[in-house]
Amino acid sequence: MNFLAHIYLSGDNDLLKIGNFMADGIRGKQFESYPTEIQKGIILHRAIDTFTDSHPIFRKSTKRLHENYHHYAGVIVDILYDHFLAKNWGNYSNVKLEDFVNQFYNSLHENKNLLSDRTIVIMPVMMKENWLYVYHSIEGINHILTQMDRRTKNQSKMRFATNELVEFYSEFEEEFSLFFTDIILFSNEKIKTL
Repeated sequence: MNFLAHIYLSGDNDLLKIGNFMADGIRGKQFESYPTEIQKGIILHRAIDTFTDSHPIFRKSTKRLHENYHHYAGVIVDILYDHFLAKNWGNYSNVKLEDFVNQFYNSLHENKNLLSDRTIVIMPVMMKENWLYVYHSIEGINHILTQMDRRTKNQSKMRFATNELVEFYSEFEEEFSLFFTDIILFSNEKIKTL
């Protein structure tokens, strides 16, 4: 799961959302220096990643990409699944996607003193390019994958993965839909134990 799904799966708690969003940049026990609710978001993020990586439907999606993208296949599927979440947003939320995204951006601003350095650095670019909202279009996904590919000095070839997205669109969408039902249940239960 990528940014949009992680934030969505955090429920209504703003600090939990922020922790879940920042978690990739926080190593080991560094999370213990953050407020409790942010710590819970980081723990939730790690649990979601573990659940996702071992889920047979997610693995089926990554297998389709493995030959061309090798160990980047999982990263790509994370992004593609965020596309299907954004595209089908009305099935999962009564709040419009644009409003949800803007509320999260506002929450980042309001809690800037609690953010990791890495998050503070990426915030302006993320908001300017509206990363969370552009997931809804194939063009937006292509832009995100191209940006990520640049960070690997174009070795990952992720910029080409929209070809597979288009070719296997219905398969990926069906797999996302089945998987997302499971991850929602898992996340809701995990939040109760935090």
